[in-house]
Amino acid sequence: MRRCAMLLSFVLVWGCRSDMSMANEKPAGPAVVRAELIYPLEDRPTPSCHASTIAQTMSGQLVAAWFGGKQEGAADVGIWVSRLEEGRWTRPVEVANGVMSPQKRFPCWNPVLFQPRQGPLALFYKVGPTPDGWWGEMLVSEDDGRTWKGHRRLAPTVMGPIKNKPVQLADGRILCPASSEHAGWTIHVESTRDFETWEVVGPLNDPSQIGVIQPAILTYPDARLQMLCRTRGKGFISQTWSQDGGRTWSEMTRLPLPNPNSGLDAVTLKDGRQLLVFNNTPRGRTPLNVALSSDGKEWSVVLTLEDQPGEYSYPAVIQTADGLVHTTYTYRRLGIKHVVLDPGKLP
Repeated sequence: MRRCAMLLSFVLVWGCRSDMSMANEKPAGPAVVRAELIYPLEDRPTPSCHASTIAQTMSGQLVAAWFGGKQEGAADVGIWVSRLEEGRWTRPVEVANGVMSPQKRFPCWNPVLFQPRQGPLALFYKVGPTPDGWWGEMLVSEDDGRTWKGHRRLAPTVMGPIKNKPVQLADGRILCPASSEHAGWTIHVESTRDFETWEVVGPLNDPSQIGVIQPAILTYPDARLQMLCRTRGKGFISQTWSQDGGRTWSEMTRLPLPNPNSGLDAVTLKDGRQLLVFNNTPRGRTPLNVALSSDGKEWSVVLTLEDQPGEYSYPAVIQTADGLVHTTYTYRRLGIKHVVLDPGKLP
């Protein structure tokens, strides 16, 4: 019995080491600057993790967060944070949970980090038994994610950004891409200047015609905006456009890229191109790819981040002040992977 236990332990440790070695391999291509796990799989803080987010603070600090616990939806799932310091990610710490009382605890979901042009770093997340019964909460950090304070529950009419980061427009408005699963899959936009007062635009789709959630906002000249969305059971990415800075939106249409009912994220680059990270398949959550577009309509897949069996999903992507692109994503539900790209070297 002891020999069997030792053999099982060896297999588990060897499996984790193999996964770690593979995870830290850089995807092929001259644009890839760096690739790593935020924490080693054999020393992970929770058995499972998912739904990462990343932001750069005003001082230049990179901060990442995700939800982790026994498994998605388990009561012990909380929000975990790590910071990139002197080239290494700090050991993750739990900064939020769903404890309601000594007898009741709900899981946490889908953190979103956002650094406005003024004010502290914000961390939005959801709490509740399921996505159709959760609510929005937030924290702020005034020291680049080292400590967090100001916990509050958002107003009942406000969810906060559901998966992907807000965008702050030239006039100061912060647009949060939001969605609801309370009565079918619908998207809406929540606009604020101070995270105190909010204006909600939407819902923007009829869930009986097409169910969509988790939009990502892209910006264009002349106050034009585009949202790319996860669709339910359709097999493609859906989109909607605004010509007036997010006050009104067009009907949902199909984008010529697949979506396997999985989260995506996108960012408008400083050179005006649009960059999308997504699962380039109508089913499953591998491969994970990067695509580029000059107009948001025609897209070219330019890089494969992951293509092995397993789940590689729920990317978050930003461009930092130095022009590099940083993406984090779920690595097999065991870890969070961080990949840095030089967009000037993408084909």
